Amino acid sequence: MAEPVLEATGLTRHFGGLAANLDVHLSLETGVLHALLGPNGAGKSTCINMLSGDLPPTRGTIRYRGRDITRLTAHQRSRVGIGRSYQRTNIFAQFTALENCRLAAQSRNQRPWRIFTDALRFTDTLERARAALVEAGLGARENVIAGTLSHGEQRQLEIAMVLATDAQVLLLDEPLAGMGSDESAQMVDLLKRLKQSRAILLVEHDMDAVFAVADRITVMVNGVVLESGPPEQIRASREVQEAYLGENAEEEGAHV
Repeated sequence: MAEPVLEATGLTRHFGGLAANLDVHLSLETGVLHALLGPNGAGKSTCINMLSGDLPPTRGTIRYRGRDITRLTAHQRSRVGIGRSYQRTNIFAQFTALENCRLAAQSRNQRPWRIFTDALRFTDTLERARAALVEAGLGARENVIAGTLSHGEQRQLEIAMVLATDAQVLLLDEPLAGMGSDESAQMVDLLKRLKQSRAILLVEHDMDAVFAVADRITVMVNGVVLESGPPEQIRASREVQEAYLGENAEEEGAHV
């Protein structure tokens, strides 16, 4: 089994007397897409927020390539190689797709002492931004204003911005939300390409997409891990069917 790139052990988060996450263990490896599933209120968002640094855990440890990063902030984690996308599209709508990615790339190669230098002169940053757009399938759209892109393209752009930071771990929060079937198929293809060279944690409600792309699935219910394993194990689990996929999951085989 590959050495984990990002590993969380005993992650727990309390909000007052409520345990939103309790003793959660997750391990992400390069070349593996790990899906995190669960009904609303299961604790998925809390978990991904702790991994990204947006929310500190009450207890537990997070390690990146063996280094304890539990106390690092979100921007510090971004600089070590962890990228995050959000449920709501998070782009600069008035800028071009290339400008969005250039700004993201600059975060990894900051030059505060050259504040009066034209950013377009930093060819390494531009090259990284363009490469990210190509990898995300938007190479031909770099000069398009981001706000005029389709919903699916905007989600691709958000992922391209994460790629421009040279992230080796991608924490993707519902990247298929609001997409039609064609856009969803394109996103699934993109995720399959990205997981070849990165570790990915995917939070998603589209079951067809999850089972099409995931190598491993963890199911959470009420803040705890109910079951974790390959898709076939999760699909066959009666406990998962009852708690999340539904009592009639076996009869709805096309969806689970």
